[in-house]
Parts: sequence; structure tokens; C-alpha cells
Amino acid sequence: MLKLIIGNKNYSSWSLRAWLCLRESRIPFEEIRIPLFSGTTWRDELAKYTPAGRVPVLVDGDLSVWDSLAICEYVRERETGAVGWPVDLRARTHARSVVAEMHSGFFGVRNELPQNLRARRPLALAELSEACRNEIRRIDELWTDARQCYGDSGPWLFGQFSIADVMYAPVALRFVTYSIPLSCEAQKFVDRVQELDSVREWSRDSAKESESLRFIDELASQ
Repeated sequence: MLKLIIGNKNYSSWSLRAWLCLRESRIPFEEIRIPLFSGTTWRDELAKYTPAGRVPVLVDGDLSVWDSLAICEYVRERETGAVGWPVDLRARTHARSVVAEMHSGFFGVRNELPQNLRARRPLALAELSEACRNEIRRIDELWTDARQCYGDSGPWLFGQFSIADVMYAPVALRFVTYSIPLSCEAQKFVDRVQELDSVREWSRDSAKESESLRFIDELASQ
């Protein structure tokens, strides 16, 4: 059976992506949670699975796959029925571009709006840096454009649920935590993510975690 090594569910957005891919692909796997930045042994525990020192990691026998996008790609190649890319070439190219933009950027959103599923801390846009505000506008634009182009074929960004939805789901949840205002079409994607049974399961599990990372929680208490 596949093993998925993840971090704290409340805080680890990259772990959520890989987990969501497997869960929505209906692929059985063993979940191994290593609470990051907690205690003195978490680095040693993580080193058993990857020299990169990061989560998530997918272990398939003697093969380890790290990085959320690499895991999504591997799962799709291993299981043809797994969550993948849109079938249409134009939509698939668009989806890959959208995912690549997220995977390599949006550092303002990552740093100023860290994942914290248990928290609810409304932030006015004026409290954020100009760079972060520009990134929020860009994400809104990406989601709206995708829905306008491909919404007729299904309720997700490119119609049917795809790797693009997997990769942007944690971003949607960050916007919920900090009450970030979005356009109507972009908000529909956020609502759709929140309604997903697998996301609700992850959120319930995150609420049960005992770890508290002060450098993230302090932002929510300001």
C-alpha cells in the first residue's frame, strides 16, 4: 500500500494537496503524520522518508516521491483513473500554466496568509502588502477566467475536478481563514472547495490536532 507522509493538517497546505489528490482519486493509502516544528525528533522522523526535509512524501515500495505536484503526476501515471489534467489540449495547457504559476509564485499570499484552518481572522486588504494584494487579484482573475472558459463542462475550475483544483484548494481555504473578498465567480470556487467531503474530513482532523505553531497562530490572534 502507498504511504503518504504529511505534516500538521492545520498548517501544511502542501500536505493537503497530495492528500486531496489521493483521496479524490479513491486510492487507498497509509497516512503518516509528522507534526512539524514540534518536539525535537520531527526532523529525524522526516529524514527516514526524504533527504529534502519537507512534506509531503509519497512512498511506493522502495520509491519515494516528494513535492505535491510530482506526487499528483506520479499518481496519475500509476492509476489512469486518478485525478489528472483536463482531456482537451487547450484546457490542459491552460490548467498546467495556472498550476505552474501557483507552484512557483504567490509568495506574498503564502507569507502573509499562512494556512491556519482552525483560525478565523478577518483581514482588511489594507493590512496586506501591495504585493500580496496584487497576488490576490491575480488569483481571482485566474479562477474567474478558468470558470468563464470551461464552466459549462462542470463545476470546477476546468469543468471536471483536476490537478488544478487540488493545487488551488488550500489557497481557497486561506481566503476563508482571513475573510478575503473575492469576485462572485472566484467565490464560487471557494464555496465548492469547502463543500468537498474530503476537505471537510481534513478540516475536522485539523481541529483535533494539539500542536500550536506560534509564528502562525500569533497572526490570527492580532
